Amino acid sequence: MAKPSHVTWGGRFSAGPAELMLTFSESVSFDRRLAPFDIQGSKAHSAMLAHVGIITTKERDAIHRGLDVILGEIEAGKFVWDKKLEDVHMNIEQALTQRVPAAARLHTARSRNDQVATDMRLFFKYACAALGEKIVLAQRAILKLAEDNQDVLIPGYTHLQRAQPVWLAHHLFAYLEMLERDRERLKAVADHANWCPLGAGAIAGTTLPIDREFTAVQLGFVDAKGKPRVTQNSMDTVADRDTFIEFAHACALFGVHASRIAEDLILWSSAEFKFIELPDTFCTGSSLMPQKKNPDSCELLRGKSARLQGNLHTLLTLTKGLPLTYNRDLQEDKPPVFDSFEQTGLCAEVLAGTFTGAEMIRNRCAEAVADPGLLATDMADYLVEKGVPFREAHHAVGAVVRIAEKLTVKLNNLPYEEVRSVHKAFGPDWTEVFDLKRAMKKRAGTGMPGPVQIKKQFGRWAKLLK
Repeated sequence: MAKPSHVTWGGRFSAGPAELMLTFSESVSFDRRLAPFDIQGSKAHSAMLAHVGIITTKERDAIHRGLDVILGEIEAGKFVWDKKLEDVHMNIEQALTQRVPAAARLHTARSRNDQVATDMRLFFKYACAALGEKIVLAQRAILKLAEDNQDVLIPGYTHLQRAQPVWLAHHLFAYLEMLERDRERLKAVADHANWCPLGAGAIAGTTLPIDREFTAVQLGFVDAKGKPRVTQNSMDTVADRDTFIEFAHACALFGVHASRIAEDLILWSSAEFKFIELPDTFCTGSSLMPQKKNPDSCELLRGKSARLQGNLHTLLTLTKGLPLTYNRDLQEDKPPVFDSFEQTGLCAEVLAGTFTGAEMIRNRCAEAVADPGLLATDMADYLVEKGVPFREAHHAVGAVVRIAEKLTVKLNNLPYEEVRSVHKAFGPDWTEVFDLKRAMKKRAGTGMPGPVQIKKQFGRWAKLLK
């Protein structure tokens, strides 16, 4: 008779794994964070087994009580994790079996393959909701800065050169749009995760009369109408890592957005711009230069973006050449996912904190936006309104700009005779173009930075972020 083994698969082997192999192959050091989801799945599975008559209701209740006790120990930090049991699933099952004899029947009609797939799908649903809430906090902090500075105009930039004037709020609303897409992506990931894998088994399901739809309802894998959503192919169920990749992609793209926002703040807080004063609580100084105030939170947001992209690349590379179905390589799918979850949440919190304590330096913004060159395009539009083809108008304004540069005067201070000599369509009223209020009012179309549209966007974001 074979000797009992501490590992669930030990009956086939005459010797246990080497200590080095245990260290190399264990995953409990990182997958134990799945314990609440694993216990949730085990309770649903045992409820299903009782529902179809494979175990008794008394056995089900004993299993549930035992799992509740173990969860309490885990949450209190009293549970002892053993790497010899490899992973979170076996640690919990072994502890449960030692206390509840009926637990020996818990693993009936399931494999660690569909078990971990279930745990991770439950995790993704939780993680997407948690990150969405943190991103909302960052959006609210950005909206508050916009609300506090509704009358501030700044230059908009292309190629990092002054381009056209915009309300500060319009610029900040661009950040809100980026982050809103991040939230929508996370919702999509949660929806893709919302399919129950339990019952797929190791690869081909089970010969036992289980009820997968019952389990799905127990775990909340349901559609908007409450109907169960169950994966449709047992092989794909245990091999699929699309949701892992999609989650990492959503986190990586959020990281890119956070990095771009951070870069703006770094530029704006520099002496060369000085549009904004970042909070001391999210900056550091220099060990040598006492005058320095470094935008460390923003620089780290740029750095974290690379880390999040690396996690996505890890998952893509990990899965690109694997045959169906499960391969042990896939154990490495969790560290990058967990890291992306933690770092994305942290970045969202730091983004919120940085904006919460930031203050706009109004006089510097006003000085910058007073540059008449920002309204050169409005000059071209002025000519277009007088019937001049745009390409011709563009060329004419370019010539006017060149004259102003040659004479070293501001564009709006050129003598009328000089401007008129370039194109006869320029009238004596040509300098009205340089009235910022006029310029902003004329930008009235949807998505533009005119006052009417800005007011609409304030209302829109107040509703979206309430």
